[in-house]
Amino acid sequence: MVRAAGCLIFTDGRALPVDPQPAWWGYSIGRWDGSTFVVQTAGFNDRTWLDDTGHPHSEAMKTTERFRRTDFGHMDMQVTIEDPATYLEPFTATVRFNLQPDTELLEHICENERDSEHIVGK
Repeated sequence: MVRAAGCLIFTDGRALPVDPQPAWWGYSIGRWDGSTFVVQTAGFNDRTWLDDTGHPHSEAMKTTERFRRTDFGHMDMQVTIEDPATYLEPFTATVRFNLQPDTELLEHICENERDSEHIVGK
């Protein structure tokens, strides 16, 4: 099992549930395809956006993310979004990341969250 971006990715070979309980991060399974880590997610609730500009999605959305190191300091993530209740056909986007080896991972929180007043160590 892997924990990434607030969600759990099950890597024990299980399949996606047929009718998962909708959740903020969905329900994710992962597997290796050669040197690419493939994550499939379903079971999202419909209370979030796809991006910062507010593109919607439904509870029918499924995503497939493919993480691949291109070289020592770089990684590509290709995401395919399927949501037949909102979009006419699946679409794919690629995001490139610069990796910073030997650096400390920093915690991130959205400070405009309603529950931020309950966070310890303000």
